[in-house]
Amino acid sequence: MYMQIEGKLPKMGERTSPVSVILVSSGSRGNKLLFRYPFQRIPENLSSQTTKLRSPYALNTAGDTTEDPDGDSREQNPLTDEQLVAGFSDVILATILATKSDMCGKKFELKIDNVRFVGHPTLLQHTHGIQVSKTDPSPKREMPTMILFSVVFALRANADPSVISCMHNLSRRIAIALQHEEHRCQYLTREAKLMLAIQDEVTTMGETEGDPQSPFHHILPKCKLARDLKEAYDSLCTTGVVRLHINNWLEVSFCLPHKIHRVRCNHIPPEAIERSLKAIRPYHSLLLLDDEKSLLSELPLDCSPALVRVIKTCSAVKNLQQLAQDADLALLQVFQLAAHLVYWGKAIIIYPLCENNVYMLSPHANISLYSPLAEQFAQQFPGHDLPSMLAKFSLPVSLSEFKNPLAPPVQEAQLIQMVIWMLQHRLLMQLHTYVCLLAPPAEEELRLRDEELPLTARVGGRSLSTPSALSFGSPTSSDDMTLTSPSMDNSSAELVPRGDSPLNTRMTESLLASLSERERVAILNVPAAQNAEDLRMFARLLLYFRGRHHLEEIMYNENMRRSQLMTLFDKFRSVLVVTNHEDPIISLFQSPLD
Repeated sequence: MYMQIEGKLPKMGERTSPVSVILVSSGSRGNKLLFRYPFQRIPENLSSQTTKLRSPYALNTAGDTTEDPDGDSREQNPLTDEQLVAGFSDVILATILATKSDMCGKKFELKIDNVRFVGHPTLLQHTHGIQVSKTDPSPKREMPTMILFSVVFALRANADPSVISCMHNLSRRIAIALQHEEHRCQYLTREAKLMLAIQDEVTTMGETEGDPQSPFHHILPKCKLARDLKEAYDSLCTTGVVRLHINNWLEVSFCLPHKIHRVRCNHIPPEAIERSLKAIRPYHSLLLLDDEKSLLSELPLDCSPALVRVIKTCSAVKNLQQLAQDADLALLQVFQLAAHLVYWGKAIIIYPLCENNVYMLSPHANISLYSPLAEQFAQQFPGHDLPSMLAKFSLPVSLSEFKNPLAPPVQEAQLIQMVIWMLQHRLLMQLHTYVCLLAPPAEEELRLRDEELPLTARVGGRSLSTPSALSFGSPTSSDDMTLTSPSMDNSSAELVPRGDSPLNTRMTESLLASLSERERVAILNVPAAQNAEDLRMFARLLLYFRGRHHLEEIMYNENMRRSQLMTLFDKFRSVLVVTNHEDPIISLFQSPLD
């Protein structure tokens, strides 16, 4: 799904993809640039011509440049990735990127013109003596001359700070793996010697033949580390998922969330993903975006057995609490594994499918008749077409409306699979029921307001102030959306009807004391407030009547049935406003951000 839209996002791709990957080292022989990719360069005549055109005193006949307010001339067309790094020779890059030993183990970030270099310099702490078996006939290995190294990613200067942080994380992971292999078997030293030997050989051949060539082109087929760096670069520019096996031994896995978590032309920032993952609740569900077989085939051989159990047990009709019970895992561990799958773009968070769920067509859904998704849907569900199915969700509709008691069970199971498929491809969004406490204005306020308004406005004002009109959701002030501090100015005898026990009366008083005077009066004037049980239940749920908790969350937290809540809402409908909209926690994975 993500590969289809890749070619349509050049701007986002430029800001999230690296410009180049560079491997530098420093040792007793000086600073060396071991490898860089891409290694294609602009010809010398083209580079000199570009330099002349960029001169502030050059005549601009083609209109390619625009004057900057600071007096510098800038190119109107952005530079390509190749042009950004073409001005840096190997010697210059080795000098500026091979840092001192004091900067090792820390984040390295350097901005030069339109390029930003990000890396993690790592110090090689070799032992003073290398133990060799007495029975080993091979001669002792020489002490390596490399002191430090760094895998540096070149980015555009205007790259997002979150992208810079992710690139540093990948550089640090590769550096840790290389440091481990260097201590184990001097892998980095061998690869570095091979790279430098090929560079010297190509340089010598160029001097004798008069045809200079890029040494990195010859390094790729002969050096495993160079191929790993090239694979990392290509993966970052395409899928955003990097899987390397350093020295065919240590696995380095990395995920660039900017490439994975995107819908249409927008990407979801990693900070927003982390906030949503921290807000996951046990009543949420985990929806896998791929089938079980393909997910299990992508897992490494040494993956956690708990992750395998979660993937095999996961279902769109189970909440996370049920999933933890079926997988025989702790709920906290299921939360961590679910967050791991969501971060890697293998799953999203939804509410478990049930007949009371209300879905609606996403405003960003592709409803074209001949879209690739329509072809996939027709192949997945023969006899059904995607446009006709999406037309049924043009307006908010509950899944119970599709239920036919005379239909065979196979039809209902197929409907569930089609809804799951549309949720996986972000074609539907779920609407939840939220409740807000909104007390109507007092009669004196209405009378004063009518006296100030003309006659025509008074007629409209009275009609809009009825409770039935308020049920459509009027905007409230910020004070009404926040619970006020408890106030006990009013006497308890006026708050609660008589005929109840003193304990229940005090409990109801304390709950109602957090409301304003107008809200308390409006609640007590409701006929259902004369019933002590209904009033006590209403007072207990006041915390959820601020428009921040949907119906399913109230049901889970208070262990109540949907019918109980709907009956209570109906009894106090004159002071409650019921609205339907997305859950902010899971809407992040259903539609792109503006």
